[in-house]
Amino acid sequence: MIREHALLSVRPGSEAEFESAFATARPLIESRPGFLRLSLSRGVESWSTYLLLVEWDSVEAHEQGFRRSAEFARWRELLHHFYEPMPVVEHFAPVATSD
Repeated sequence: MIREHALLSVRPGSEAEFESAFATARPLIESRPGFLRLSLSRGVESWSTYLLLVEWDSVEAHEQGFRRSAEFARWRELLHHFYEPMPVVEHFAPVATSD
Protein backbone atom coordinates (compact mmCIF):
# COMPACT_ATOMS: atom_id res chain seq x y z
CA MET A 1 0.00 0.00 0.00
CA ILE A 2 1.21 3.49 -0.91
CA ARG A 3 -0.17 6.74 0.47
CA GLU A 4 -0.30 9.77 -1.78
CA HIS A 5 0.03 13.06 0.12
CA ALA A 6 -0.97 16.46 -1.29
CA LEU A 7 -1.26 19.72 0.61
CA LEU A 8 -3.83 21.77 -1.31
CA SER A 9 -3.68 25.55 -1.01
CA VAL A 10 -7.11 26.69 -2.18
CA ARG A 11 -7.67 30.31 -3.20
CA PRO A 12 -9.15 32.07 -0.14
CA GLY A 13 -12.87 32.63 -0.48
CA SER A 14 -13.41 29.64 -2.79
CA GLU A 15 -13.42 26.90 -0.13
CA ALA A 16 -17.15 26.08 -0.40
CA GLU A 17 -16.95 25.95 -4.20
CA PHE A 18 -13.85 23.73 -3.97
CA GLU A 19 -15.56 21.32 -1.58
CA SER A 20 -18.55 21.07 -3.92
CA ALA A 21 -16.30 20.43 -6.92
CA PHE A 22 -14.37 17.83 -4.90
CA ALA A 23 -17.62 15.98 -4.16
CA THR A 24 -18.23 15.83 -7.93
CA ALA A 25 -14.64 14.74 -8.65
CA ARG A 26 -14.36 12.10 -5.92
CA PRO A 27 -16.06 9.24 -7.85
CA LEU A 28 -13.56 9.77 -10.69
CA ILE A 29 -10.63 8.71 -8.51
CA GLU A 30 -12.58 6.10 -6.54
CA SER A 31 -13.43 4.24 -9.76
CA ARG A 32 -9.80 3.67 -10.78
CA PRO A 33 -8.07 0.29 -10.46
CA GLY A 34 -5.67 0.24 -7.53
CA PHE A 35 -7.55 2.90 -5.55
CA LEU A 36 -8.09 1.89 -1.91
CA ARG A 37 -9.40 4.94 0.01
CA LEU A 38 -9.03 8.66 0.45
CA SER A 39 -9.52 11.37 3.01
CA LEU A 40 -9.75 15.13 2.61
CA SER A 41 -9.16 17.26 5.71
CA ARG A 42 -9.39 21.02 6.14
CA GLY A 43 -6.82 23.04 8.03
CA VAL A 44 -7.83 24.35 11.45
CA GLU A 45 -5.23 27.11 11.60
CA SER A 46 -5.13 27.66 7.83
CA TRP A 47 -8.76 27.54 6.68
CA SER A 48 -7.86 27.51 2.96
CA THR A 49 -5.44 24.58 3.24
CA TYR A 50 -6.59 20.99 2.71
CA LEU A 51 -4.76 17.72 3.17
CA LEU A 52 -5.56 15.05 0.61
CA LEU A 53 -4.46 11.50 1.44
CA VAL A 54 -5.12 8.76 -1.10
CA GLU A 55 -4.18 5.13 -0.61
CA TRP A 56 -3.24 3.11 -3.69
CA ASP A 57 -2.10 -0.46 -4.31
CA SER A 58 1.07 0.99 -5.88
CA VAL A 59 2.68 4.18 -7.15
CA GLU A 60 2.00 2.89 -10.67
CA ALA A 61 -1.75 2.70 -9.98
CA HIS A 62 -1.63 6.43 -9.30
CA GLU A 63 1.02 7.64 -11.75
CA GLN A 64 0.30 5.44 -14.78
CA GLY A 65 -3.25 4.34 -14.04
CA PHE A 66 -5.07 7.42 -12.75
CA ARG A 67 -2.89 10.25 -14.04
CA ARG A 68 -2.97 8.95 -17.61
CA SER A 69 -6.74 8.41 -17.64
CA ALA A 70 -9.72 10.36 -18.95
CA GLU A 71 -10.91 10.49 -15.33
CA PHE A 72 -7.79 12.45 -14.35
CA ALA A 73 -8.36 14.92 -17.18
CA ARG A 74 -11.84 15.59 -15.76
CA TRP A 75 -10.43 15.71 -12.17
CA ARG A 76 -7.93 18.34 -13.28
CA GLU A 77 -10.67 20.34 -15.04
CA LEU A 78 -12.85 20.31 -11.91
CA LEU A 79 -10.20 21.04 -9.29
CA HIS A 80 -6.87 22.43 -10.47
CA HIS A 81 -8.07 26.01 -10.98
CA PHE A 82 -8.66 26.29 -7.21
CA TYR A 83 -4.99 25.75 -6.27
CA GLU A 84 -2.59 28.59 -5.64
CA PRO A 85 0.15 27.38 -5.97
CA MET A 86 -0.20 23.94 -7.51
CA PRO A 87 0.35 21.24 -4.88
CA VAL A 88 3.38 19.01 -4.59
CA VAL A 89 2.32 15.37 -4.59
CA GLU A 90 4.47 12.77 -2.84
CA HIS A 91 4.11 9.06 -2.15
CA PHE A 92 4.79 7.35 1.18
CA ALA A 93 5.16 3.73 2.21
CA PRO A 94 4.05 2.70 5.73
CA VAL A 95 6.68 2.21 8.39
CA ALA A 96 4.56 1.99 11.55
CA THR A 97 0.83 2.09 12.25
CA SER A 98 -1.35 1.96 15.34
CA ASP A 99 -3.98 -0.36 13.84
